[in-house]
Amino acid sequence: MTYELFSRIALKTDLPEHRLRSGDVATVVEHHPGRPGQEPGYSLEVFNAVGDTVAVATVRESQIEPLTSNELLHVRQLAQTAR
Repeated sequence: MTYELFSRIALKTDLPEHRLRSGDVATVVEHHPGRPGQEPGYSLEVFNAVGDTVAVATVRESQIEPLTSNELLHVRQLAQTAR
């Protein structure tokens, strides 16, 4: 599935290096088609509840999924970084 730029998606996997968890919502900001035999990818921007950017991450297409009308958004504390 190809996601349109600026569409909102949900993560299917945790991204601990960015303090993000499966289910977090992000915005598609760039599509990376991938080379032959390579999975396409996306650059995502993740915002906190008040609209500040908290992460920019590049993921494989299999790590994201579209939002659906039977889902609710949820607020959580941003995970602490590992020391």
